[in-house]
Amino acid sequence: MNAYVFPGQGAQFVGMGLDLYESNAEAQELFERANEILGYTITDVMFEGTAEDLKQTKVTQPAIFLHSVILGKAMGNNFKPDMVAGHSLGEFSALVANGALNFEDGLKLVSQRAMAMQKACELKPSTMAVALGLDDATVEKVCEEIDGIVVPANYNCPGQLVISGEIEAVNLACEKLKEAGARRAMVLPVGGAFHSPLMEPAREELAKAIENTQFNQPNCPIYQNVSTAAVSNPEEIQKNLIAQLTAPVKWTQSVQNMVKDGATRFVEVGPGKVLQGLVKKIEPSVETESGTV
Repeated sequence: MNAYVFPGQGAQFVGMGLDLYESNAEAQELFERANEILGYTITDVMFEGTAEDLKQTKVTQPAIFLHSVILGKAMGNNFKPDMVAGHSLGEFSALVANGALNFEDGLKLVSQRAMAMQKACELKPSTMAVALGLDDATVEKVCEEIDGIVVPANYNCPGQLVISGEIEAVNLACEKLKEAGARRAMVLPVGGAFHSPLMEPAREELAKAIENTQFNQPNCPIYQNVSTAAVSNPEEIQKNLIAQLTAPVKWTQSVQNMVKDGATRFVEVGPGKVLQGLVKKIEPSVETESGTV
């Protein structure tokens, strides 16, 4: 069975999507429609902007979403998922890919999500860090023992867990993680504490937008970051999507469940190859590849 997976923030690169725009009429039309929906020319930033321009959350998220969704549509008959999943932001791309959301609504929600997260980041200085070489239980225990807000945020693969929270608490956690035997524990260059309680203002804002958006019966199940199991019920999909902003991304568990349910081939649709690397570390026996037109 074919599992299609969609990357999240951090996968962006300078010039992303330009080859699609220049070589595919449907892609060009969708990019132009995106410019109209967003009210600014995001294609200029994607195709010609600097890495610094692309790093702003309000630009990064819609840019990655567009690259993933438009690539999926440009693949035409080669696009045949039996199941989908997305890493954080990638969950929105996955929901357009399986028909639960239409293109316009997906893009509007991603844009609102990015703006709400940016605002939440500005409310309180916060950050994220990655711990390498420790088991999940050890990282969870270190977070629990620290005063202040610091929580597990991304269960990326065995031995790689990202934590998120207040700057002081994250810095202290990094010291404790090194003492506990982490190969590395380093703060990441991100704008805030994604997937932590500090995203509550963004969650509240996005909840209203998600509740007012039409979600359809999907063509195939999605393995969501919050639940990690196959979901096809539109109301459940909405509920998990709202919870996602303040809950951890359980990527390891999602991939394990997809494999348990029959996935043998993982196709990454969107910029970069980060998810292929993570999938191989989680389940070395599966095939991985990039989606191509």
